[in-house]
Amino acid sequence: MRLLSLALQAALCRGVVASLQVVPGGTWTTSNGEHLQAHGAGLIQINDTYYMVGEDKSSGQSFTNVNCYSSTDLVQWTLVGALLSRTSSGDLGPNRVVERPKVIYNDKTRKYVLWMHMDSGSYGEARVAVATGDSVCGKYEYIRSFQPLGRQSRDMGLFKDDDGKAYLLTEDRQYGLRIVALSDDYLSPTTDVYGWKLEGGNRVEAPAMLKLGKTYYMFASMMTGWDANENQYTTSTSLSSGWSGWKKFADSGSKTYNSQTTYILKTSESTAIYMGDRWLKDNLMASAYVWLPLSISGTSVTMKNFVSWVPTTNFAAWQTPPSESSYEGEKGTYGGKARDVDCSGCSNKVAAGYIGGPDKGSVTFTGIKSDIDGMTTIRIKYINADSSQRHANVRVNGDEGRKVAFLPAKGDPASSTLNVHLKKGSENTVAIEGIGTAWGPDIDRLMVPVQ
Repeated sequence: MRLLSLALQAALCRGVVASLQVVPGGTWTTSNGEHLQAHGAGLIQINDTYYMVGEDKSSGQSFTNVNCYSSTDLVQWTLVGALLSRTSSGDLGPNRVVERPKVIYNDKTRKYVLWMHMDSGSYGEARVAVATGDSVCGKYEYIRSFQPLGRQSRDMGLFKDDDGKAYLLTEDRQYGLRIVALSDDYLSPTTDVYGWKLEGGNRVEAPAMLKLGKTYYMFASMMTGWDANENQYTTSTSLSSGWSGWKKFADSGSKTYNSQTTYILKTSESTAIYMGDRWLKDNLMASAYVWLPLSISGTSVTMKNFVSWVPTTNFAAWQTPPSESSYEGEKGTYGGKARDVDCSGCSNKVAAGYIGGPDKGSVTFTGIKSDIDGMTTIRIKYINADSSQRHANVRVNGDEGRKVAFLPAKGDPASSTLNVHLKKGSENTVAIEGIGTAWGPDIDRLMVPVQ
């Protein structure tokens, strides 16, 4: 718990002004009022800003966009734009598959280089593709797709070492997982560096690599298609030899908390964040994100699950979630024709229903307490029985509100995150209403940080 202790001491020294939280598996609303669409993502840091590049699954499996988002706190993400978008034909045309896009910067050519898995809708091509850009979130020039060194490639990743050399992490069903060196311009594979043959415990995919000090860590999932499994890791002090046996790092039986590795974000020389996808294979748009801090000691890596957690300002440490108060939906004040609805999975077996719609249903919570004056993350527990997102306008302390997304959620209530400024004291209000005549979610309760 040393990291937690240091984080709390630092917070006390500078005065607590925020408790923005990462909520693994929750609906993650971004600046455009929609759920984050950056699946299979990679991150790149430029100065004090993080950029996330990932798959837009808003139209399902077929390629729509490679999206780019920016953030300075890893919690609030702004949609900057698309690096690549669907074209009328060719590799980026209709019914194509583009997965696991990753961007690295080439210091020699001063280009951002994007690699991705490129395939047909039947996954019959097994290729990689390359594009370049002059700015991290600008438009990229698509170059080509191919099979690296003449071999299939499916799940893939990128790794840039401290010396500026870059590597393709590529998996195929004929051999297994390989580390392949890239050319100086990062546009072509050159030679194999290491490989894990597709046998025994080496049946892995979804690779992601991290380096701390002199130790390399390779993370990967087992091969179970879209279904989650016990993800694994291996370590070595050399890319070309000496790799340890694969070991799981999350709790046994958790299936990595129902997620698959996509990227490992280094936050200091001793800390990192696991970033995974919680795939919904029958509704990929609604797939969520599982981001959790890794505990790393030498070559030992472990990861625990949290309902939420708080990144510190430099991301080299983290805090467990602050104490929360619960505000029940049915205890709020109804407007329009909002009313109680049965909800077997909700805290009191009832929820605030009929939010939005033609009768403008709403629910308002008053007397919400916060011990700080600053930004915080409220978890809205909700039900959405549809197969598509619902939305609501959420107003805080009488403002005009912001559009919040709510992914499909049946049975047990899910969480949607609301990042807002609360006033110190018990005079805060939160009102949840529809947008136009569309229906919003049923509201189980609000979970509001107190400290």
